[in-house]
Amino acid sequence: MKVAVIYNKRDVEATDVIDIFGPQTKERYNPQTVERVAASLEKGGHNVKVIEGNIDVADELRSFMPRVIAGERPGLVFNMAYGIQGQSRYTHIPAMLEMLGVPYVGSGPQAHAIALDKVMSKIILQQHDLPTPKFWVFSSPEESLGNVGFPVIVKPKMEAVSMGLKIVDNENDLRDAIQFVVETFQQQALVETLISGREFAVGLLGNGQELEVLPIVEPDLGGDPHAIQTQEDKMRKPLEKTCPARVSDELTHEMRRLARAAFHALGIYDFARIDLRMDEDGNLYILELNSMASLGSTGSYVHAAKVAGYTYESLVNRMLDVAAVRYFDQAYFRAPEAEEPETQEAKPLRVRVRSYLRGNLTTMADNLRRMVAINTHVHNSEAVNQLGNWLSTRLGQMGFQRQVYPQTEVGNILLFSNHDEEQCDIVLLAHLDTFYSYEDYVPFREERGRFYGSGVAESKGGLAIMLAALQALRFNRRLRKVRCGILLTTDDALGGRFSRELVEEIATRSKCVVGLKCGDVDGGVVTSCSGTSSFDVELTNVKDTQVKEVPDVIKAMCQKIIAWQKLSSEESGIVMIPTKVEARRSYGLAPDYAACSLSVRFKENSQGEELERRLRQIARKNPDPRFHVAVRKGVYRPPVVESDQIKGFFEHVRKIAKRQEVKLVAVHRATSSNICYVPERIPILEGLGPIGGGTRSANEYIVRDSLIDRAAVLAMVIRLSADDI
Repeated sequence: MKVAVIYNKRDVEATDVIDIFGPQTKERYNPQTVERVAASLEKGGHNVKVIEGNIDVADELRSFMPRVIAGERPGLVFNMAYGIQGQSRYTHIPAMLEMLGVPYVGSGPQAHAIALDKVMSKIILQQHDLPTPKFWVFSSPEESLGNVGFPVIVKPKMEAVSMGLKIVDNENDLRDAIQFVVETFQQQALVETLISGREFAVGLLGNGQELEVLPIVEPDLGGDPHAIQTQEDKMRKPLEKTCPARVSDELTHEMRRLARAAFHALGIYDFARIDLRMDEDGNLYILELNSMASLGSTGSYVHAAKVAGYTYESLVNRMLDVAAVRYFDQAYFRAPEAEEPETQEAKPLRVRVRSYLRGNLTTMADNLRRMVAINTHVHNSEAVNQLGNWLSTRLGQMGFQRQVYPQTEVGNILLFSNHDEEQCDIVLLAHLDTFYSYEDYVPFREERGRFYGSGVAESKGGLAIMLAALQALRFNRRLRKVRCGILLTTDDALGGRFSRELVEEIATRSKCVVGLKCGDVDGGVVTSCSGTSSFDVELTNVKDTQVKEVPDVIKAMCQKIIAWQKLSSEESGIVMIPTKVEARRSYGLAPDYAACSLSVRFKENSQGEELERRLRQIARKNPDPRFHVAVRKGVYRPPVVESDQIKGFFEHVRKIAKRQEVKLVAVHRATSSNICYVPERIPILEGLGPIGGGTRSANEYIVRDSLIDRAAVLAMVIRLSADDI
């Protein structure tokens, strides 16, 4: 199942909201807790994406969640977002999710609004004959205090985690406490009779008749019947807890009854925590219900679940399951497709791989940052070799042997293998060099769920997921079962000038080849690509002292450019683009000069041959014999045509991805790569790197969460390449 974990990351910023509206939330989860929840869901076999609950949440969900109307299995949101601002902030994400039609874990907007509003929830409890302390509500310290009986506890009307709590026993302190709440929290103050005695917390998990009451927790108040738990107690120095609480069976039964009754009375779903107080006479009172019980490791809810026999992982997945049953019933959990034989183990390999990758996402990001920091411009051979050596160390730790193919103009080409046989099951093809010179280089940065930097999409993102996928397989003791080869070239920016023969040779000895350039934003994987050629045309003239009129090279070159551009045909997939034009008019008898660089794209070799013939014909067509023309052919890459072998390989990989709920789409790419030198009979795919775009620009990027998805797919493709493709 696809699961989006939504949480709040930081304080309100200009990018999060349109304007400030009401008090900002002071509640947010520790990022480590969010990652722990995400990792638990990954271990449960789910495809997880962590999303910040800000103004962009709808766009993030739209790109991640399945399209149910298109026949895909539904997904769920695991809501950990307390909202950004306002008095009913708990309701914001659930309301948006309902508007978008996305199911989620936890209560709906109405239940959250009632539970967060302590006054409204107490009124409903009273209507259901459920005991709650006597209370008063004040909007100003100047109001008449009426028949308030001391001691009382003062708290904000619509806050949680014990924010703003104060115990007062006289009128002056009460007015000060009311003023503090109204000014600090911009809301009414709830004044409640202080129940002197013991305090209890009761966690609930489930719905309807299946509602489970967790063991009762009693915080240690140090024997002080007037003591309370403040926000500081809960966040910085949690009180010791006794669970199960040392109370009689009769009292336990009554607390469980009250908890269930309050849960249903307020319309809560899936999980909650209810706080109660017992006076010295043994009377129980419901203080409040928390509709978003904390999943922090020191909280009473998690503590009670552990006593009940849950691990953190099983608790989180149980919460997801009860919500899924509420939406879809038990039929949802039947697998849509039969699993591969290997997944008959306690946990399928794909689940263990994703779990490993989720736990090592930070490592992937750190590796990516380190690689982007090395400016591996194609002619910066020292830096290219530095990156190659860094990768060699990590691959060597996983049992790969290195073979070096020295190059002087560019860095050394590297071949790695984890076996001694001549034939490979799979060859991973990537490159170390980048297009960017020192002037064009852009350093690594993270921004709004994306990683930016020179080469991050074209090469280094693919290298990062390659390392992660191999490490995940090694961790699960599956890497040795695959004869894997890795070819890292250093001349991609030069069209594979030095590596083309080696690519062909290595690929010939492999069952399949996978390229690790970035994938398209819609999940695109390259099954075909255009061929490319580049040409430089120079035009000069000869000046004759006997003739006043001099042939105009600039005008002639412009006419040729127009003629070349007319060769483009969108319908046929032919593109001819001038990429650089320069000209110089000289004085005296020195020749004038004009030059044009051309980039040519075509879908078939025959088109490329015909385009070159036409280009040269136009270049040399001169009405004036005093023109001199020179045509030089530069980078050339043949096209990749989508063959039956490629179609079959893509379908194999698509099924692997579908089991992990990762979308893959076959696409044609206008730009080629060194994979074009693989012989036609070998199945190939390009673009199995992370999702990204903006290549060869200052805005080159990859999507952060796609690192896990693509690394998980790549790992399973590597593992299953040992089988027949």
